Amino acid sequence: MALLERVATLVRANLNDIIDKAEEPEKMIKQVMLDMQNQLLQVKTQVAIAIADQHLLEKKQKENQDKSADWVRKAELAVDKKEDDLARAAIERSLSYKSLAENFSDQVADQTVQVENLKSALRKLEQKLAEAQAKSDVLIAQHRRARALNKAGDARMAMGNASNAEAFDRMKGKVQRNEALSQAKAELTGDSIEDRLASLEKEEEVTRLLAELKARRGI
Repeated sequence: MALLERVATLVRANLNDIIDKAEEPEKMIKQVMLDMQNQLLQVKTQVAIAIADQHLLEKKQKENQDKSADWVRKAELAVDKKEDDLARAAIERSLSYKSLAENFSDQVADQTVQVENLKSALRKLEQKLAEAQAKSDVLIAQHRRARALNKAGDARMAMGNASNAEAFDRMKGKVQRNEALSQAKAELTGDSIEDRLASLEKEEEVTRLLAELKARRGI
């Protein structure tokens, strides 16, 4: 994701080096923090979108589960009325909705991982921004003192480069979008032989479920 790549690059930036190389250190560090604030806002937006997508997928999953269960009840009613053709049709419809619910379940799982990754990136960026805001005045003061004393090397040691690098390195991971839907579509493109075999398997499943319904109904 391009956004998180930009965030990772920004977070990996060493504030000490930026100050040392800048002709106007105060202006540069303020610009860095402004960039981080802008990226933070964008990550928050992406987190909100990802959570909304997750809720939508969960809703679709629940809807299809409910529809599958409803068609099972209709099949039971048809069996009670000795309407085998209607019962078979209802079972087929139930299996169709059950399959959709399972596909949405896979997508929900993938989306949940993505949401957690985005939340983690957001927390790290918030932490880095807070550190930069807290240390900016100190870093600038150290830079001025280092230049005055001609000890820039000692100043860089005092600014804690190692801790910055460790915090930045944790932002290298990329968030990947889920592929469950595309995989599901790919499965629908099988050749005619596979379709015929799948149809036979489905017919056998319908017959088995119909027999189970009759057995439970004492018919």
